[in-house]
Amino acid sequence: METKLIHITTAKGPLECQLAAGKILGALLADLRNKGLQAETVDRITGQESGTILSATIQVVGDGVQEAIQTWLGTIQWIQKSPYRPNHGRKNWFVGIFEVNRAEALSWNENEIVYQSVRSSGAGGQHVNKVSSAVRATHTPTGTTVFVQESRSQMQNKKIARERIREKLEKVQSEKMVELVNQTWSQHHELERGNPVRTFTGMDFKPSKEVKSFKRQRSQLKKELHKELKL
Repeated sequence: METKLIHITTAKGPLECQLAAGKILGALLADLRNKGLQAETVDRITGQESGTILSATIQVVGDGVQEAIQTWLGTIQWIQKSPYRPNHGRKNWFVGIFEVNRAEALSWNENEIVYQSVRSSGAGGQHVNKVSSAVRATHTPTGTTVFVQESRSQMQNKKIARERIREKLEKVQSEKMVELVNQTWSQHHELERGNPVRTFTGMDFKPSKEVKSFKRQRSQLKKELHKELKL
């Protein structure tokens, strides 16, 4: 079984792009699930209006994941007059979809955590006051610190502390990952606008006939061959 993460981003595009991204998220999830894959949204940043998103990350699990997502990776085009700005002349909106390397989402070692035993505070009577079962854990490379006193067992508190540090680091790395993808998409936005991998039209979001890239490549090769034969 394969597990992949794919990221949908508007790169801080206008409200119309945010609406397109929301529609794309629904269409993508439906397509992947229809192919027998497990597809769940693990992160989502909502947009300014109902049904809109700025970005979303989807985890896909199953056999043949790479083949299933490949036709979605790149620029998605939505052709529709703005539902928010009736007099706006633009009707082409673009959203990016990228594969994210899960291994890059988090890189840390439990041996980098330093623990300090401290006395618990709050309710709990004499046991709380006399036993240093609480733990302050610090991830030294990043300075991330948590304080845990849920259990009377110091070992259990250390376990909880490790999990909370992991969650904090994952959140930070996820935010960095999203920002990096958004920056990359923003940089390549103008270059990719003319070459969408999929196109949808109208408010009902109907898919247009796809133009396979290999057809364009084959056509170009034929032209080059004809030129060579004429020489």
